[in-house]
Amino acid sequence: MTAMRRRFAEVASELLDSDETVAVVLADIGVRDFAGAALEHCDRVVNVGIREQLMVSVASGLALGGYRPIIHSYTPFLVERAYEQIKLDLAHQDVGAVLVSVGGSFDASSEGRTHQAPEDVAILSALPGVSVHVPGHADELETLLRHAVAADGTTYVRLAAQSNSTPVTVRPGLLSVVRSGTRHAMTIVAVGPMLDPVMDAVADIDATVLYATTVRPFDHRTLRAHAASGEVVVVEPYLAGTSAGEIAHALADRPHRQLGIGVPNAEHRHYGRPEEHAAAHRLDAAGIRASILDFLSDSGDRCLSLHVA
Repeated sequence: MTAMRRRFAEVASELLDSDETVAVVLADIGVRDFAGAALEHCDRVVNVGIREQLMVSVASGLALGGYRPIIHSYTPFLVERAYEQIKLDLAHQDVGAVLVSVGGSFDASSEGRTHQAPEDVAILSALPGVSVHVPGHADELETLLRHAVAADGTTYVRLAAQSNSTPVTVRPGLLSVVRSGTRHAMTIVAVGPMLDPVMDAVADIDATVLYATTVRPFDHRTLRAHAASGEVVVVEPYLAGTSAGEIAHALADRPHRQLGIGVPNAEHRHYGRPEEHAAAHRLDAAGIRASILDFLSDSGDRCLSLHVA
């Protein structure tokens, strides 16, 4: 079990102990992780079997009854297969739940396309009022999960096996300034587990690096405060360009250019290890660096500043 998934099970179990309104609804995924909690709270840990649509509908019923349900499964089963129920049983009914996925975009690459869903954040962003957290470390996950359970409405928490080496002290809903560049520096928004490869990629490039663990709602104010040059790159661990509209909205009154780096919107029919998928999609440090340098070269030498060692 990955560090994030292990921490999720631990924190969710603690919340079941401390808050009688918290419930967990599963669809055969993660049942072993909640075996102890199910014995202690058999009325609030529900496994519906391989019925993901029913999982969301049961959670909606619990929410209507005053509970704060946590729903958990692999990304495509939770987001894509049960999308209609999220739309109707949660959003349309105006009740909330905490959706916690596992698998990232291609963590379960050996399982094939059925277990891959880089489209997840884009899909959920189509629904009004859904918050989205993308932690890059297990410590950040705990902060974001506790915040989500204590909040109202529907929140999506996206877990991945890939993790940054050290956590950032995150504030839910806000971008963190990890590195400040010069006045002419480009601005890079690294989302969740993309922070480490981004920092490796731009080690000698003049860039301000902002770290995002909440991407919906997007922190327009902090971006505006640190995007003086008008050159903005967003590095996302899911579908490339998912946050393009957010960047455009934040900087609508300013001349700017932006680049979205993420999983390409194409059908991939080759399978390998997760790190091989990252390299193929140019989401490793070398690929990110190459994409950024190509982007900067298109804007002219004035935008490219390398620190000479």
